[in-house]
Amino acid sequence: MTDFDLASLITFIPAILRVTTPILLAALGVLISERAGVLNIGVEGMMLTGAFAGVVVSAATGSASLGFLAALIAGGLLGALLSFAVHVLKSDLILSGIALNMAAAAGTTLLLFMLTGDKGMSGSLSSKVLPHLTIPVIAGIPMLGTLLSGHHILTYAAFLAVPGVGLFLMRTPMGLRLRAVGENPESAAIAGINVRRVQIGALVTSGVFAGAAGAFLSMGYVSWFSQNMSAGRGFIALAAEVMGHGSASGTMFASLLLGLAEAASIALQGAGLPSELMQTVPYLVPVIALVVHARRRQRQLARA
Repeated sequence: MTDFDLASLITFIPAILRVTTPILLAALGVLISERAGVLNIGVEGMMLTGAFAGVVVSAATGSASLGFLAALIAGGLLGALLSFAVHVLKSDLILSGIALNMAAAAGTTLLLFMLTGDKGMSGSLSSKVLPHLTIPVIAGIPMLGTLLSGHHILTYAAFLAVPGVGLFLMRTPMGLRLRAVGENPESAAIAGINVRRVQIGALVTSGVFAGAAGAFLSMGYVSWFSQNMSAGRGFIALAAEVMGHGSASGTMFASLLLGLAEAASIALQGAGLPSELMQTVPYLVPVIALVVHARRRQRQLARA
């Protein structure tokens, strides 16, 4: 590999990490809910609402931290709303998640218009952004500094959350109860575990992760909110969790693969290839990966 190729690769990696961040955050939230037996189909709407709340509250208060907190709360509240629909109103989980996504898309557009008079984006709001972090010493090392330093604070948080979520699910009593509920809720209830409480907590936690992913979109990836800016990333996060085989590390690697696909599509658009074709790449990759995953599962079941 020539020096030019290596330099190009080193500068491309931060772009991969940047586009992976919201996918990974949302996918970790989906993982938690899925292991509790309540797959969070509404993650797209939670991301979108979190992105909107972050911009509006940060503009109103002048504080990026309060905006981020609002994004987390908004995601968590929608997780609680989805749980209320499923556990109290006894509605279907999948249909409720789809309805939540549709309501979030329409609701954020309506609120954006009411606040700014613009249905497209929040350019008139002086919203704040979350910071990037420079690591002392490492930042000054050629190549290594580009790889490890200068990323957005939520990028570091997303990748540090991977071992945290893994340890929570596999090594803590609460994680054990959560997995027990997801694998066999009847047996978990007999063992004295409050199944409803665990699943409500899982959906709320999943919503908080989705809210963080949305905050990155509007306060880190860019510095404004636009209509439907989540652009299907919640569904890509669902695919990442399935591709990750139910583990935090697997979900991370799947998110990186999908982030690579999105970053590559952006780079290829810049190279002059048709933008309409390149924009399909981030969505084709998870479809292909899920087909391969399904075929492998079928072969494993056939051998069993």
